[in-house]
Amino acid sequence: MNNELKQDFTRRLSQCNSGEMIVIIYDILFAYLDDAKKAHENEQYEGQKDAIRKSQRVLDELMGSLDFSYEISHNLRALYQFCKNELSRAMYENRMDGLDETEKIMRRLYGAFVEAAKQDQSEPVMKNTQQVYAGMTYARCALNEDFVDNGNQRGFLV
Repeated sequence: MNNELKQDFTRRLSQCNSGEMIVIIYDILFAYLDDAKKAHENEQYEGQKDAIRKSQRVLDELMGSLDFSYEISHNLRALYQFCKNELSRAMYENRMDGLDETEKIMRRLYGAFVEAAKQDQSEPVMKNTQQVYAGMTYARCALNEDFVDNGNQRGFLV
């Protein structure tokens, strides 16, 4: 994952609510799966293993965020565990079919979480962050982002 993508995820996380956060976590998973596929194509097996391990940690994060007071959480946990096992198999057998199966399952779930996030009207998870406004204001063919500084009120409050 390149630095530009990391900065984009960081910016999105600083502005999101809880529903959007799950969507961003899925996007991070897909970025790591892409990294694993690229490393496999370039025969960089250590990079491939590293990307798969990071993908598994993302799945651990998704499993940890489940609320088991809802019945569907048990089904999601089983799917996440299956995907994690498929990634393990892909890493140790050096085959990409496990990555493809994981991506196929997670893409289907992703669509459902995107729709759910559209309906989530909760407050942003992080408070006291810089506000980001993006638009095609002064650049002809580029997207400009403006940050509104909250002065000394930004960050952690003690």
